Amino acid sequence: MSEIETRLTDAGFSLPEPAAPVASYVPYTIQDRTLYISGQIPFQNGDIIRGILGESMDVEGGIAAARACALGILAQAKAACGGDLDRLDRCLKLGGFVASTPYFTDHPKVINGASDLMMLAMGEDGRHARAAVGVAALPLGAAVEVDAIFALK
Repeated sequence: MSEIETRLTDAGFSLPEPAAPVASYVPYTIQDRTLYISGQIPFQNGDIIRGILGESMDVEGGIAAARACALGILAQAKAACGGDLDRLDRCLKLGGFVASTPYFTDHPKVINGASDLMMLAMGEDGRHARAAVGVAALPLGAAVEVDAIFALK
């Protein structure tokens, strides 16, 4: 088990099966020593976490959804690395999208769910650049979507 998986397990988390693409794209690409993970939507017990922040979901629910996205990102990274998360050098960037009303302004707090999980999993190597933006809707009614860029060893 990788150091990342050990940290997650010790904190009570486990990686899901990597999600299959829902449209015309691949779940990840690797160029040189950079791993790009396509946007991951949040799953809990096999179901999509749906909602609109500021309407049908509160910030705490959004944080949990973003955390689920981060677990999906790490599951895709594990697949990309042939099952060996120790190949990850560091998280370079997360891009967070939050389905929200026009008046919702706590997008950064919501995406902290993904950022905090990445730092829990990777320690200092999990610190990253980031974007957190609000959008009118996300695929399949998801509340949050997060993509990632990693440096590989």
